[in-house]
Amino acid sequence: MSRRALRRLRGEQRGQEPLEPGGLRLGPEGAGEEPGRGRRGPERGGVNRSFNGCDVFAWCLKEDDDLEDIDSILEKMEDSSGLSYETKSGVIADSRPLLYVEHRNLNPETELKRYFGARAVLGDQRPRQRQRPYIRSTWLTAPKNTWPRYSKTGIAMRLLETGRGVQHFTFEHHREYQQVQFRFLDAVESLDPNNIVLLLQMNPYHVDSLLQLSEVCRMQEDQEMARDLVERALYSLECAFHPVFSLTSGTCRLDYRRPENRAFYLSLFKHMIFLEKRGCPRTALEFCKLILSLDPENDPLCVLLLIDLLSLRAREYAFLTRMFQEWEGHRNLSQLPNFAFSVPLAYFLLSQQEELSEAELSQAWERAAHLLQHALIMFPSVLMPLLDHCSVQPDSRVTSHSFFGLQAQISQPPALNQLVSLYVGRTHSLWKDPAIMAWLETNVHEVLRRVDTSEPVVEERKVRYQSAPRNISRHVILSELKEATAALPLEVTSQPLMGFDPLPPLDSITSYTRPERYFSTSDSCLSAQLSYFFRELQPTSSDACSEVQ
Repeated sequence: MSRRALRRLRGEQRGQEPLEPGGLRLGPEGAGEEPGRGRRGPERGGVNRSFNGCDVFAWCLKEDDDLEDIDSILEKMEDSSGLSYETKSGVIADSRPLLYVEHRNLNPETELKRYFGARAVLGDQRPRQRQRPYIRSTWLTAPKNTWPRYSKTGIAMRLLETGRGVQHFTFEHHREYQQVQFRFLDAVESLDPNNIVLLLQMNPYHVDSLLQLSEVCRMQEDQEMARDLVERALYSLECAFHPVFSLTSGTCRLDYRRPENRAFYLSLFKHMIFLEKRGCPRTALEFCKLILSLDPENDPLCVLLLIDLLSLRAREYAFLTRMFQEWEGHRNLSQLPNFAFSVPLAYFLLSQQEELSEAELSQAWERAAHLLQHALIMFPSVLMPLLDHCSVQPDSRVTSHSFFGLQAQISQPPALNQLVSLYVGRTHSLWKDPAIMAWLETNVHEVLRRVDTSEPVVEERKVRYQSAPRNISRHVILSELKEATAALPLEVTSQPLMGFDPLPPLDSITSYTRPERYFSTSDSCLSAQLSYFFRELQPTSSDACSEVQ
């Protein structure tokens, strides 16, 4: 670790004299004093044995084999920074905003180092970094040496207004970028990805071209290139940030109705999906919180349908239960099948943790059972598909009862069928644990008993989700789950879906328009169809992704 980093960890400023190793107090017996040294550091009475600055310096004197300890150091420093408090029940709660984002958790290497160690993740990366040319450092993604040299692309960010503790920003396209955007739309209409490749060779950081070509590479199962293109798009957008735009505060807003802002949303979402597939659920959860913080009221990409899964896979059970407690009153999260089932699962998993007290374990167990029974009553159509995906055969009492039978699935509206298919397809693997299945079976039988006795809560169940909002359909399209996309209504599947802007809002706010073409729309459609037909006859055109450098 460099001297500059050590000074920061000790809280020193530039120009201060470094602390001699002999002046460290590592314990009450002065274990830090080296033999033969005649000078010791100043005595400090009443030394707090909790984590402090001296401990940081002592830990940082280790060799490179202990690089993975840096993350634990930062976690301990964070725990002692006064950002948490103890509730009346003795539970340590976080006083930071719910959607608070930590910079270090945006880096997947932080999570991978926890799993495999710093040496396994970094390898010989650090010596090579000293010889590479200067590249602007960013938080969202790490620029690669293989990327083209970055120069200003014509994208900027402007502060629109500030009020009620939040700041509203928007991306802007300068005139030269608008011309590139028009050429990109022409390339999309040609239905030939090679035209997008040619455009990227001239404009290597054009965001929509990167996103569209990434979608082409994903469909051709070139996941590595698809991920690289999304990261390059994120890098281009972050380089255009306004000086006061903050990723961590949770108070910066971007309006999805503006087309210039949608690329940032989609880049974050696609990057989050790649992180989850890469086995970094904690990092993906941090990006999910970031997306939600940009417009928590409207949630244009409906990440509320995914944040529960990422929380469970990252074992952030306390975050999920806290979100449910704080947002249920004004967002009715229990009306979403994913929250209705994932929150009791989080409480159940909390009840299995040994570090909690007996009272807390009992409270979490009772809360989990109550919420799961309520979810089974409100969404009975989830049970049978969930058991089918888990390869579990229910007993005769469940299969013969009409409450969980086929009628429960047939009678549900198509919009609810989308949400159920989405949840079961994503989270069924989390329910396969034998202990969880036994807990589920117990509560299913209790629900059947309540149904047979005609409890009022069963009679109050109403049919919801007559039609899905546009943001839910947009999320289903981006989810890449065949079970969910098959349930999309005809009015959604019948319209063209572009990877760079799926299902744009009906009330879009446009700042500039595309000039009229010299030929009619019908001629353009016919030309595009013929281009697509002849392209299908030429298998060599599928090598577009390999031509991107």
